[in-house]
Amino acid sequence: MQFTTLEQTSANPSVPIITDEEATALARATINLFRTWQLSDLEARTLLGGMAPRTWARWKEGNIGRIDRDLRARMAILMGIHKGLRYLFTDPARGYVWIRKPNANFGGQSALDVMMRGEITDLIDIRSYLDAERGAW
Repeated sequence: MQFTTLEQTSANPSVPIITDEEATALARATINLFRTWQLSDLEARTLLGGMAPRTWARWKEGNIGRIDRDLRARMAILMGIHKGLRYLFTDPARGYVWIRKPNANFGGQSALDVMMRGEITDLIDIRSYLDAERGAW
């Protein structure tokens, strides 16, 4: 049996997928989204991966520090959920209410209940559900 050697590709892990400037803008957008969704501080911190209360308080004051890769991904997924709701509902208020309404597709739980389990995969599941609903048209 003969094996072919694959050419190595260069990787540059120091180059973030989401730049620092984009991450800061995402953080501000996420704070605004959570206000619109009327989330409690606990709900907001849970969706952000268990953020410390003091860090969340600083964010709300506009003091956003370093944002790690996981948090950048969480915020990007949350923006995708927001985008999906805006596509599905012509009246934005209906989308904001939808996240708290029980849903048979989630075993009677709301989308927020699912997301509050705290895992990034829970956010991905809601995003995927919305993408599938939108794509079915």
